[in-house]
Amino acid sequence: MRSEPLPLGEEKTARVRSMFDAIAPRYDLVNRLMTFGLDQSWRRDTIAALALPPGSLLLDIACGTGDLSRLARRRSYRVVGADLSLGMLVANRSGTPLLQADCSRLPFADGTFDGLVCGYALRNFTDLAAALAEMARVLRPGGRLAVLEVDAPTSSLLRSGYDVWFKRVVPLIGGALSDRDAYDYLPRSVAYLPAAPVLRRMVADAGYSGVAIRPLAGGLSQLLFATRVGVPRP
Repeated sequence: MRSEPLPLGEEKTARVRSMFDAIAPRYDLVNRLMTFGLDQSWRRDTIAALALPPGSLLLDIACGTGDLSRLARRRSYRVVGADLSLGMLVANRSGTPLLQADCSRLPFADGTFDGLVCGYALRNFTDLAAALAEMARVLRPGGRLAVLEVDAPTSSLLRSGYDVWFKRVVPLIGGALSDRDAYDYLPRSVAYLPAAPVLRRMVADAGYSGVAIRPLAGGLSQLLFATRVGVPRP
């Protein structure tokens, strides 16, 4: 795996956009292979963590090809999807309204949404604190946030297998089926993620209460969920 410095600032934004444009056509296939299909179960857990009534309006941030949006619609939620990558939006077949947008500058009024979901994208935001604040802005008081993200197992046995798979095998799979540079970058991008206590504090500082992080499958992924502070509307 390459060891050049990870990009920052506008360079990161441009890199992320072009990378996801490139891998969009086979993104779902590679995801299923690299997670042994477990990602679908984790996405269902993410939607369930919202615990919102049917008909609630959700924003799927970094919606990609629409996995979370499809699962949300099956639970009778109304969904809008937004993504930085036009290639991902073109590959999206969720049937939801879509728009291209940067998470740090969302084109929605304050308190528009009842819930917000995000799958495997926190580490791809150029300014995570600004993105979390903007996500809070468009979420109504009392609204719910549920975020699915990568993690690393704490068990030494699981961690050793995880390191070999995620850092060595996944780039090979991605290179064979999609784009080797992208799937070499994705494991390294975990370095952008703050440690759980820091991430929990960042989410709280952005305007949320009851911030919790639950490991999934022994720490292969993590589910973060929280409630937007303020008095819910009637």
